[in-house]
Amino acid sequence: MSVLDVERTGDIVTLTINRPEAFNALNTEVIGALEAEVGAAAAAGLRAVIITGAGEKAFSAGADLKEIAVMGPDQARETMTRGQRSFRAIEQAPIPVVAAVNGLALGGGFELILACTIPVLSTKAAMGLPESGLGLIPGYGGTQRLPRVLGEKVAAHLMLTGTRLDADRAYMLGLTPLPPVEPSDLLPAAKAVADKIAAQGPLAVRAILRALDVGRDAPVEAGLAVETGLAALAVAGAESGEGVAAFLERRPAKFANPEGQL
Repeated sequence: MSVLDVERTGDIVTLTINRPEAFNALNTEVIGALEAEVGAAAAAGLRAVIITGAGEKAFSAGADLKEIAVMGPDQARETMTRGQRSFRAIEQAPIPVVAAVNGLALGGGFELILACTIPVLSTKAAMGLPESGLGLIPGYGGTQRLPRVLGEKVAAHLMLTGTRLDADRAYMLGLTPLPPVEPSDLLPAAKAVADKIAAQGPLAVRAILRALDVGRDAPVEAGLAVETGLAALAVAGAESGEGVAAFLERRPAKFANPEGQL
């Protein structure tokens, strides 16, 4: 049985972490498969990826502690570095990655959400970084991404106390722009987000994602320079010609799949 189910519908692919007996824990096989499938979707010119967990209990309960428990320092460093690289690849993907959070998302599961573009939360979602209670710390980018998303003080409190966020609290704090939905509505809601993005100009979407990624750590001036270059390419491209023409003619735009990656 595959640890990751892959289902393509049109220009959108859904990746389901398939380890429900282990609360969809993230071992090295799962993490590697996620990175590979997101990369393959982008290379194939698809418009969006949805990541979710199998079953009703967990998106992902985090790293596989059975795997971690037998590691020495060198192997642990290698595993963390590999996981960070995979999550960074997901974060930098030239197409959006929507996290459909169907239950528990702890440790590495929450860190995976932080690496995705837009989370969509079920009312049953619960997120946290409980590593400090195990004598550990977040190792897949949580100490760096959580403060950027929720602010340093909130991030410090969550990581130092192991406090969990329910879906309503996460929405209130700004983890997601969308209010939580009932579990039965989760995948349709995630697909609606993906479909909405897929209807936009694909090169424009890639340019926006690129500008957002560069701007995370760059001074404002450097980020603006990247934005200017990407915006100029967009204005001069055929995609904007179709988009503007469709707007003026009051019809839906018909965007072609991108031939290259910005």
